[in-house]
Amino acid sequence: MVYEKYTVQTTTEAEDVVTSTLYDLGIEGVEVVDKIPLTEEEKAGMFVDILPDAPEDDGVAYLSFYLDAEQDNEALLADVRSALKEISSYMDAGPLTITSSKTKDEDYLNNWKQYFHRFYVDDILITPSWESVEEEDPEKMVIHIDPGAAFGTGMHETTQLCIRELRKYVTPESSVLDVGTGSGILSIMAYKFGAAYALGTDLDVCAIDAVKDNMEANGLADKNFELLIGNIIDDPAIQDAAGYERYDIVCANILAEVLLQLTPVIARHMKPNGVYITSGIIDDKEEVVVQSLKEAGFEILSIHHQGEWVGISARKQDR
Repeated sequence: MVYEKYTVQTTTEAEDVVTSTLYDLGIEGVEVVDKIPLTEEEKAGMFVDILPDAPEDDGVAYLSFYLDAEQDNEALLADVRSALKEISSYMDAGPLTITSSKTKDEDYLNNWKQYFHRFYVDDILITPSWESVEEEDPEKMVIHIDPGAAFGTGMHETTQLCIRELRKYVTPESSVLDVGTGSGILSIMAYKFGAAYALGTDLDVCAIDAVKDNMEANGLADKNFELLIGNIIDDPAIQDAAGYERYDIVCANILAEVLLQLTPVIARHMKPNGVYITSGIIDDKEEVVVQSLKEAGFEILSIHHQGEWVGISARKQDR
């Protein structure tokens, strides 16, 4: 198979935002090339191609993704260009130019495995299938996650912020809506914390196999889990299938720009006094997201920071 390689030139400051945006559009993996020395922990959370003997950081980053050259990718590329233009409207992200080149068949979708290793979120161990569980680990909560093309390992700060808030609010009676479920990690965590029911939505069909495999790997194959493929923001069929005033908890680990569109819609799907857990918010977007939550009738419960990312939990007020 022949792939088309597309490379976006951006800044090191904006590479997290651009990468997250590409993931949200359904891009199946992003390689990051910059001149910033990476820690082992950082390598575990992303695809990395480090330039050898690189000079001091010049602030430039190159983000590459691959698409099947035999498919019509124009609609997706148009969405990428539109999203990059939106990013440039609120931050200095460099030129955001896209260059392309063809590359022969390679197992690039599996190269990331060398960077994803077992790690902890507090006392929770998250481990891929290719690493063993140690003798002392069964005393901990062990979560098996192979992100595959859908991503969502739990390594990223935004996912960890959501996991901690889910742990705080999930009860045995909780019904949970996981918007942008990806690998299914937040739905899996909700079940592990004791939730009665979870439903996920995602734009990417890759999530179907990823969630199924990860549910089975965590002994949750018999759980009453549903996954809807489509956009709950503007697709009435997805909205109707999800149901209204049905959820005690909604979690959405999505970029701030999407949260601004999602929040007024998602309130209709939540029970009165339901908890809305959001993350994926870059720190300079915190205030605008807080304001949008208040305008949609939510009471802010807590705001947490990890790195440059923000997690906000809010309660739907019973009017």
